[in-house]
Amino acid sequence: MKTKIFLLAAIGSFVFLQATVAQVNDPSQVAKNATTNSANSNMNNAANNGVNKVENGIKGLFKKKNKTPKADSSQAQTATAAATNSGSTAGSGSGVADVRTYQNYDFVPGDSIVFYDDFTGDQDGEFPSHWDLEKGQAVLNKVAGTPAFFLTEGNYVEVDPLMKTTHYLSNTFTIEFDYFAKDGAYGIICFLKTINKDGNDGRADVSFNSRGAVGTGYFPKDFSADYPGSENNFAGKWHHGAIIMKNNQMKCYVDQYRVLVMPNVGLKPYAFGFGGIGSQDNPIIFKNVRAANGGNMNMIGQKFTAAKIVTHGINFDIDKATIKPESMGTLNMVVQVMKDNPDIKFEVDGHTDNSGTAPHNLSLSQQRADAVKAQLITMGIDASRLTSKGLGDTKPISDNGSVEGKANNRRVEFVKM
Repeated sequence: MKTKIFLLAAIGSFVFLQATVAQVNDPSQVAKNATTNSANSNMNNAANNGVNKVENGIKGLFKKKNKTPKADSSQAQTATAAATNSGSTAGSGSGVADVRTYQNYDFVPGDSIVFYDDFTGDQDGEFPSHWDLEKGQAVLNKVAGTPAFFLTEGNYVEVDPLMKTTHYLSNTFTIEFDYFAKDGAYGIICFLKTINKDGNDGRADVSFNSRGAVGTGYFPKDFSADYPGSENNFAGKWHHGAIIMKNNQMKCYVDQYRVLVMPNVGLKPYAFGFGGIGSQDNPIIFKNVRAANGGNMNMIGQKFTAAKIVTHGINFDIDKATIKPESMGTLNMVVQVMKDNPDIKFEVDGHTDNSGTAPHNLSLSQQRADAVKAQLITMGIDASRLTSKGLGDTKPISDNGSVEGKANNRRVEFVKM
């Protein structure tokens, strides 16, 4: 019975990416046209020619797969999708979703970013520089002018972040990403490399499907749950996926909803990757990946005694002061801290990385600090308890020489006055 339940969840989770047709110029055609393109010829890993056929992949979604050796890249294929302005978008990264829809959101990301990639520094048609290809084929392309990672071939295709250490996730961590729900394609899986109770390495999967459902595989106990919102409007749009692991408990979010909770995970994740069953006709598409350790999740209901709260969960549109909807988890936390401590006052400090000129960064950080202050006031905080200040790139907390360092420097701090 359990196997049947997860098979159904697997089937549902793979009905997802085909609605990209509304966003991308017919992925099947551009992929076929691109087979003569050698943009991926410099990749060190190539297609796993021995992978199973896609039609067998559904049955094997939660079955363990043996690692296959990496092969030559002589037959690598690319899917150079052209950007379009057609189709509607929602969820993260689109600027369409309203922060009001996230008013009950409680996801707060970790406070130390260990991996970040929005693919803006990579060349269209190439393999992204901060990733490794384990199996299948993958390439950077664009959706509505925004760079995204297309996993175009493989059962399973898998890509992993390039990291200096193999074990980089702590006991408390968060993983966030935006994925495109393409109707008719297969779902995106977050592969978690784990240490099991017996001390051996293993793998556990968290699958996000085309209608917002979330299911798991390879955990000691596996669960699945449907999307609480409207499934009819889910496909053909960008959505924000998030995972938080704390005290052996895992929570999985899609957009503003907490979809799945596992109270006793029973294993220790130490690394992650993404993949699933990808094809040129129906690629897996994702962007804006961020993994962070630690977090501010213990502040609610407690007397606040620290000098400041450093947050990385309040995010903005690129080079703008428009707050992204998924920032509401962190904003809700700050509001609750201020309600629990009615005498406290905060200076809202905006910080940027060193991209752009110093005057521009200073101005942008002030606008962002002002936007956060204004949002907190709309959420019921008295204006007399808040001031705002932009500090630009003058106070980095990490090295601006790496994408993770830049991501750590882009932050909002709440300094006790």
